[in-house]
Amino acid sequence: MSPLLKACMACQVALVACAACGKDMRAPLQARRMTASEIAQRPALGAIAGTSGLAGIRTLVLAGDPTHPGTYAIELLVPAHTRIAAHEHRDDRTAVVVSGTWHFGYGRTADDTGSKSLGPGSFYTEPANMPHFARTEGEPVAVIITGNGPTDTRYETQPQASAASSGSQP
Repeated sequence: MSPLLKACMACQVALVACAACGKDMRAPLQARRMTASEIAQRPALGAIAGTSGLAGIRTLVLAGDPTHPGTYAIELLVPAHTRIAAHEHRDDRTAVVVSGTWHFGYGRTADDTGSKSLGPGSFYTEPANMPHFARTEGEPVAVIITGNGPTDTRYETQPQASAASSGSQP
């Protein structure tokens, strides 16, 4: 199964989970179909609600609006050699790695030994208010994240201004 198909399935699982748990779905999900080339043509945003806020990371909003109530889906495009410090979000989120190797961990401190390497097709969760961190190595990473907004990002410590780093942690 292709990573993109797995990501689409993850979005569906998130929608069903929100409905089954009685999550507030005030903003109805709009019908939308996009090919991979149409997604690639969407305007890439930088620091929006629910993202790391680091320069260099591009965000594509695929569905919904992360700043408003309701289900949303975003794709993060993270450059090689990027570290995202420990942070948390107010909403439960699920994610699928579409490309690259994403080194993801949980905790209040971004500790490389505490991260797990997740390749294309891998799945992970970001429970509400649970600190987590991530990094890339020599290749960029694309991740699709779904949640039920509004979302936010709260860092344990302030991140550096640039996503691409020389190996030092923000």
